[in-house]
Amino acid sequence: MNKAQLVERIATSASLTKAQAELVLNHTIENICAAVKRGEEVKIVGFGTFCKQKRKARVGRNPQTGKQIKIPSSWFPKFRPGADFKDLIN
Repeated sequence: MNKAQLVERIATSASLTKAQAELVLNHTIENICAAVKRGEEVKIVGFGTFCKQKRKARVGRNPQTGKQIKIPSSWFPKFRPGADFKDLIN
């Protein structure tokens, strides 16, 4: 399912126009991203948790030359599914 299909389903199930549904979805995504960027966890009970996690610095290899390179530490977004979501999938 892509974003347009999700917007259509939200609009249908919530009795909204597609424009209203897209606006709600966009604002939800923006707020989740902004909170995670600030280092906050976003917990949606029954669905899961969005958080920011640190990736350690490590040594890698340049595939063309085989030379070792240092890869610096970095931050990345992480999603941990909730128990209800896991149960639904299994």
